[in-house]
Amino acid sequence: MDKLEEIFKMQYELNKRIGVDTAAMGDDERVKWVLNYSRALGQENAELVDSVPWWAKYQKFDPQNARVEVVDMLHFIVSLAQTLGMSADDFYQAYAKKNHINHDRQDSGYAVKDENDCRSI
Repeated sequence: MDKLEEIFKMQYELNKRIGVDTAAMGDDERVKWVLNYSRALGQENAELVDSVPWWAKYQKFDPQNARVEVVDMLHFIVSLAQTLGMSADDFYQAYAKKNHINHDRQDSGYAVKDENDCRSI
C-alpha cells in the first residue's frame, strides 16, 4: 500500500470512529458533509494564517504549528474527497490531470480562461 492509500485508509477509519461513514452516505448526507468539511478547511486555513506573522509586528512565525495546521487541512481534504466518492487512486489521477492542465496554462501564458479544460478530470 502506498502512502496516499494509507492516508485514505486511516482517514476513513477515523471518520467511521466518530460516526461518519462516507461509503454509506446518501446525497443529503453528502451535501451536509461537503459543507462541513469545506468549512473545517476554511477554519484550519485561518489557523495556518495565524501561525505566520503578516499584519502585526509582535507576531512570531510558528513553523511547528503551521505544519500541524497543514496536516489538519489534509485530514479534511481527504475526508472531503471520500465524501465525494474518491479513492486514493481517483484523487491521484485527478491531481495528475489537473497538474498537467496547470502546466499547459503556464506554457500558454494563461491569457484566456478555457471553461472546458478541466472537463476531462
